[in-house]
Amino acid sequence: MKLEFVGPASLLETGDVFYPAVLDGKDLKCSFSYEALQDLDPEGVETNVLELFKTHQLKLLSIVEQKILNGHAVDGAVHLFSHDLVLD
Repeated sequence: MKLEFVGPASLLETGDVFYPAVLDGKDLKCSFSYEALQDLDPEGVETNVLELFKTHQLKLLSIVEQKILNGHAVDGAVHLFSHDLVLD
């Protein structure tokens, strides 16, 4: 399995963040719920959502990569929700 996060991050109409990737040569849509971003950094909620994503990008991409490896990419997409977070 070859996974490449290609970016850049963009804001969806829903308030979620979209980050494109390529999995085994096929486009993969990765989305991160606004609620997950809120839960990850409650103090950063008032800031720009894209900036909040960028601040925690490595952690978020690591979590979504694990979801992909566990077979949770369906129909060319994978979604990260609050319940996917493992908070320290």
